[in-house]
Amino acid sequence: MYNYILFDLDGTLTDPKEGITGCVQYALHQLGIEEPDNDKLEPFIGPPLADSFREFYGFDEETIKQAVAYYRERFSMAGLFENEIYPDIAQMLANLQEEGRHLAVASSKPAIYVKKILEHFGILSYFEVVVGSELDGTRVKKEEVVEEALRQLLKDAETVKGKPAQRTDVVMVGDRRFDVEGAKAYGIASIGVSYGYASEGELEKAGADVIVGTVKELHEKLLRGEADMQAT
Repeated sequence: MYNYILFDLDGTLTDPKEGITGCVQYALHQLGIEEPDNDKLEPFIGPPLADSFREFYGFDEETIKQAVAYYRERFSMAGLFENEIYPDIAQMLANLQEEGRHLAVASSKPAIYVKKILEHFGILSYFEVVVGSELDGTRVKKEEVVEEALRQLLKDAETVKGKPAQRTDVVMVGDRRFDVEGAKAYGIASIGVSYGYASEGELEKAGADVIVGTVKELHEKLLRGEADMQAT
C-alpha cells in the first residue's frame, strides 16, 4: 500500500477555475489586455504563475512581476475563495486518514494561500504536511515542492511493516504533467486525475503510472495501493 500520499491542490482537490481565471483577467486588464473568455485561461491552472504569463503572453521579467502582483491583489481579496471542493474529496481524505495513511499537499500555489483554502473547505486537518511556493518567487517548480514535501513527510516516518519507509511507499496525485514530472524527478509513483485541467493526452505523455477519471476511482486506487496500480 502507498502509506504516504502527496496531493496537488488545484484541479485535484478543488476546482479553482473561477478564481484563477478571474484573477488572470484582472491582471491582464490592468496591463491593457482584455480576455473575456475565461476558458482560454484554463492553462494557467497548475503551472507556476510567472511561467504562464511568460509562455502565453510573452511578457518580459518586469511585466511578469507586475502581472503577478496584480493577480495577487485580487486573489488575496476575492479569488482565493472563488473555488469549489470536488464532491467526495473530504470523505476520501477521512477514510485514508482513518486507515493510517500519511497525507500531504504539494502545490505550486503560495503556501499561505494553500493553507487558507484547505481551512476554508474544512480539510486542513487531514494533512500532516502542507507545502507550497513562497511569495518571494522561490520554490515554485513542482520538483522543488515535491522535494520539500518528501523531506517533511518522511523525516520522522515510522517503519512500514518493520522496514524504514522508502520512496516506494509514496505516490503523487495530480491533474497536470507538472505533478507527474515532479514525481518522476524523485522516483515516486504518480496517479493522474483526468477530471482536472490536463489537456487531452497530457497525462499519458507525461508518463503517469495510472490515470483515473473520478474521485471515486481515485479513492479505490489509493485504498488498493501499488499492487492494483501495477495490475492496471
